[in-house]
Amino acid sequence: MNILVSNDDGINAEGLRRLVGALSELGDVYVFAPDRQRSASSHALSIGRPITMKKQSFPLAIDAYAVGGTPADCVKLGINWLEKQGIKVDIVYAGINHGANLGTDCIYSGTVSAAAEGAFAGKPAVAVSVESHVSTHFDGACNLAVKVFPFAMELAGTGKVVSINTPDIPEDEIKDVLPAYIGKLDYDECVSVLDEGGADITYEYTGQVKESAEWTEETDAFLVRRGYATISMIRYDLNDYEGTKNLKNWEIKLR
Repeated sequence: MNILVSNDDGINAEGLRRLVGALSELGDVYVFAPDRQRSASSHALSIGRPITMKKQSFPLAIDAYAVGGTPADCVKLGINWLEKQGIKVDIVYAGINHGANLGTDCIYSGTVSAAAEGAFAGKPAVAVSVESHVSTHFDGACNLAVKVFPFAMELAGTGKVVSINTPDIPEDEIKDVLPAYIGKLDYDECVSVLDEGGADITYEYTGQVKESAEWTEETDAFLVRRGYATISMIRYDLNDYEGTKNLKNWEIKLR
């Protein structure tokens, strides 16, 4: 098996190193990861500017490249580059992200989008995340990444992404692993002014996730906050089928 691994925390992130180590037991691992921190890049592509790739050593990887682009760039370029070398990518993994990718945060996540780029290319795709931004416990996430492998392989060509989230606690303290729906996240968000001197004003986003009454015992954020690992299935289909059918009732005409 040829496994392409990327992330959004950058090629030097501990979570990436741990994931590559775990997946190296399953096949040949090739790393294409951003050359620096790219969190919350969503599915951005570097259109209209050159992207550099620099080869570097990486423990237990066959080859590794630091890419001067977004997580989605990394996967798109990685699949293309490897296949030009005669290496067919069998599956794409993204992570292990330092910080959970739960609920509507999946929209902003560079990690989930890196996996999605693999799914768009017809590959099985898995995103792996640990709850804390200063994560120290990766064993549970690594174990689940390996265990979902045979099931994820069955999803080739479906456009679906498997998303794993674990709490940042020792593996033996994780209560269980449960399937979960993507919930809605709300933040006590605010915009802080860092510098308002001179012509430019500099802002920074801050905020913490708020507990929501909309969370149920089947939603990812509810479960991970209570010590469970979750596996969610994400499907990229932006159609509102019922809403589109109802458009005929708008009776809008150009003339």
